[in-house]
Amino acid sequence: MSVLIPRRPMNRRTVLRGLMSGAAATVALPWLDAMTGASARAQGAAPPTRFGVWFWGNGIRRQHWTPDVVGPGWQPKAELAPLVDAGLRDWLTVVTGLEIKTANHPHHSGMAGIMTGAAYQQVGNVRDTIVSTFAYPSIDQVAAAAFEGQAPYRSLEVAVCRFRGTDEGTTFQHLSHNGPNNVNPSEYSPRALHRRLFGMGPAGPQIDFARRSVLDAVSGRITALQNTVGARDRMRLQQHFDSVRALELRLAAGAAECVTPPEPGDYPDVEGREQIAEKNAIQSQLIALALACDLTRAFSVMFSTAGSGVIVWPAGAQNSLHQICHDEAAPQPTVHAAVTYIMAQLAVFLRHMGEGLDQGAEMVARTARRNASQRDVTGNLRNT
Repeated sequence: MSVLIPRRPMNRRTVLRGLMSGAAATVALPWLDAMTGASARAQGAAPPTRFGVWFWGNGIRRQHWTPDVVGPGWQPKAELAPLVDAGLRDWLTVVTGLEIKTANHPHHSGMAGIMTGAAYQQVGNVRDTIVSTFAYPSIDQVAAAAFEGQAPYRSLEVAVCRFRGTDEGTTFQHLSHNGPNNVNPSEYSPRALHRRLFGMGPAGPQIDFARRSVLDAVSGRITALQNTVGARDRMRLQQHFDSVRALELRLAAGAAECVTPPEPGDYPDVEGREQIAEKNAIQSQLIALALACDLTRAFSVMFSTAGSGVIVWPAGAQNSLHQICHDEAAPQPTVHAAVTYIMAQLAVFLRHMGEGLDQGAEMVARTARRNASQRDVTGNLRNT
């Protein structure tokens, strides 16, 4: 009679370490069967549950966004269609009929209501309006508290479009809050986010990411690891390492020279235009990798701030979206194009979440994402 002695599960925080040009290099790992043990996986052990928020400012137009049919037979309106066109319908639940029950103050009420379920806290006045902050922690931090201690990073805060807000308080400037005037600033720089997550450290002129890879520094450990795991884990590891290298190449392409500027200069404006799609894609990929490596369980993405003055130039906009929402005459073709474009960027984010970084659709299914904006552009404080 033979006795099967179960192998001790690999620690889910296992990383591969090496040296790269004399500096420490660290590569995090995705979720592997070996981290649960064969018997646990056979009994249905699942990857971790996560929670995230993806927010964009200035809202939507309900008549062009909200489905008419409630239930599984819903059909997308034009401004929601990019999500369905990207094959994401089965991943989505469109929640309608919610209403902010606090004071109807432009942007302040909607932002605080969506993120905290409570009224904003006024802390001052400026010009003809108010200065406000959140009275309570934002929902991402409520989730982060529930996941406390389960991953290296309590939460991640990421931004895409450059800040073009106002001086009306933290409500207009930040998404993630711990409480009144206590914020978790979003990281706008893909390069800085990459270094924070994956341990690259400040880049110097001696390191050329286009020719060198952090994977080279741990190649021996990669080989050793692949010799100790099963076939499914080997495939998952190869896919993960391919994703890491692809990300390195994209980051390298973001700058002509790999030098450390006073402030991160990745994805600068091109001919005065912000590289919105490029930044959104790489920030989305970084978040997906962070989740696949179980570096965090809670995250927030601020595509644009509340009342953002972002110029959505790919949609034909010449002025800030906030101003166009106020000024453009019906049927508001530029607003329509801008909202549709933003939904296409949300689709990019969701596709990265589901492209096999952590068992593909299983990762998406086990990640609760709240995709929200603070109002519809007609001024009604409704959250869809």
